Amino acid sequence: MRLARCGIAAALGIAISAGAAPDLIVHGGRVVTVDAAFSIHEAMAVEGDRIVRAGANAEVLAMRGPRTEVLDLAGRTVIPGLIDSHVHPTAACLTEIDHPIPEMQSIRDVLAYIEGRAAARPPGEWIVLQQVFITRLREQRYPTRAELDTAAPHHPVLFRTGPDASLNTRALELSGIGRDFQVSDGGSGFAEKDAGGEPTGILRNCTRYVKAPVATPPDPAKHDARLRELLADYNSAGITSIGDRDTSLDAIEQYGRLRETGALTVRVSCSQSIGSLGALEKIEAQIRSVARSPLHTGRDDFLRIIGIKMYLDGGMLTGSAYMREPWGVSSIYAITDPRIAACFSSRASGCCRWCERRSRAGCNSPRTPKATVLCTSSSMSMKSWRGKGSRCAKREHALPIPAS
Repeated sequence: MRLARCGIAAALGIAISAGAAPDLIVHGGRVVTVDAAFSIHEAMAVEGDRIVRAGANAEVLAMRGPRTEVLDLAGRTVIPGLIDSHVHPTAACLTEIDHPIPEMQSIRDVLAYIEGRAAARPPGEWIVLQQVFITRLREQRYPTRAELDTAAPHHPVLFRTGPDASLNTRALELSGIGRDFQVSDGGSGFAEKDAGGEPTGILRNCTRYVKAPVATPPDPAKHDARLRELLADYNSAGITSIGDRDTSLDAIEQYGRLRETGALTVRVSCSQSIGSLGALEKIEAQIRSVARSPLHTGRDDFLRIIGIKMYLDGGMLTGSAYMREPWGVSSIYAITDPRIAACFSSRASGCCRWCERRSRAGCNSPRTPKATVLCTSSSMSMKSWRGKGSRCAKREHALPIPAS
């Protein structure tokens, strides 16, 4: 873990203070710096959380002192830690907490899993399967309402892929989604309906209307233990930094607990969750609060808030991201209306414009170091809203928000 906690390019070639000795020296291998010249060295020295020298074996070994740990790489390679820029680990670590979930490559695999859960659970209990994206299935489509009815006739079933979902008949009934259903909370979304006006079971960006019970989280100690296990898995694959792109206040608190005990083994950059429903003034106040957070204004390399996450539309992988032109009829995304250009929240777009008016020019610019990022749920939505002339460097997925 010592190497995982270092910045590979932090101080290459800079000697440490006179009389000091590094904490760690690795030698006899290939140290890949990924600097401007992509230089590769035999050895490197580490002091605290900084790399202070990379060079030849003899040069670096000459720096060792009585407290220096020396590690012979025996020809192995050292690379910079990898960054996974979009994960949700506080939720992902609870996957399979009560039963194993098999790999699914086809609709038949999905239905077999649901049949198995129906056999294992009392009639009437919800069966929820999440994040098995249709683009990864062999048939590249949603399971139909009829197929879900056949697989679990006595259970409500929710097959959820991010903002969109396929439901069976019992799930639709329990959620109050029928012929007359309309989204009425000021957000985006709609229920697909057939030629006769009956819901097909497909929901677009409105799974918030589904009445499936929210799973009770484990106690904090067990949850923290599960998160530590997942972060250890990240480390084993070379991942040393992550971006949690929809971070709740509870998740930020959980990362803080691990940070305080020295158990946070990856650097975490958070995009704090902000809802897009309700009064615009309240949403603006929440954004200002995030901008004032010590985790945003301070400089903790292991835990910081870099911006917010707000959902503007649906998803690119599910056929509900907002597009300049209609998606067109698609058997993959179960789109039967050629006019559908998917979902977009006018309330959220108002927040975007508010952020844009108060933000500094540019995103991730050295001249605006305190600009932060507003993430949307899809890559195309901001391109369509902002247009090609946007000044924001990440216009396809982000907007700057004010620093205060």
